[in-house]
Amino acid sequence: MGRAYMDMRDANYIGADKYFHARGNYDAAQRGPGGQWAAKVISNAREFGQMAGSSGRGREDSLADQRANEWGRSGKDPNHFRPNGLPKKY
Repeated sequence: MGRAYMDMRDANYIGADKYFHARGNYDAAQRGPGGQWAAKVISNAREFGQMAGSSGRGREDSLADQRANEWGRSGKDPNHFRPNGLPKKY
């Protein structure tokens, strides 16, 4: 998850947030049940922390992030969320 986060910051690419959420959770889940558990705990803590007191777009964005997190954790291809034009190195 840390690598996906650092890549997201490095890419600084508009519209790539969901891809990096899915990829970080996918990568963690590939490490086995412990990685899947850790990804869920970290993702939930981050998103629920952001949603606290949020309404409107902030809440909707956090819920969309959670859908991408769950997608990746379930072993589905994170490229589903990959935006056009994101450099191939990511």
